[in-house]
Amino acid sequence: MRVYIPASTTLLQRLVTDGVIGPSPLTAFAVTPGLREWYAEGDLEELEYAASSEAARASLRLIANDASAKPRRVVIAADVADDVIEVRDDLDRGVVRVATQIAVTDCASVHIDDADAEPTVAAAAAVVDEADIGDEAAEATVDDAEGYELSWYAIQEVGSLLELLDD
Repeated sequence: MRVYIPASTTLLQRLVTDGVIGPSPLTAFAVTPGLREWYAEGDLEELEYAASSEAARASLRLIANDASAKPRRVVIAADVADDVIEVRDDLDRGVVRVATQIAVTDCASVHIDDADAEPTVAAAAAVVDEADIGDEAAEATVDDAEGYELSWYAIQEVGSLLELLDD
């Protein structure tokens, strides 16, 4: 199953350094029955985009709690065996729990904000919890961040990407 793992630049660096995402269990997003029901008209590509968008929003929470992370949303796309996935649509649409660490070799791509999104992402990370409980001004700020498309990188490019982020 393809899963979309919310991350931060700090967690992305750990993936490169350690070769795994963990420890388990991991919270990720995927095309689940709840997501299919919510997005009834979508084809598989649209459903996967919706799952990755949910992961990008969750990335804001990680950024908010990681002072060393750059203000860029990060989503890691990985393929994992179905038997290590627990669907948790009861928590939110598209949520899954992955019962194992994920090796870098299971990762397909990384999606990350470009530099021009940093001020908007920083502002959104600061208010994402308020947005989740219905604060309209906070929701508008998070919506602004969600207006930026994440850039796609092959997993083999992540080391070079991280070097660029350090410059």
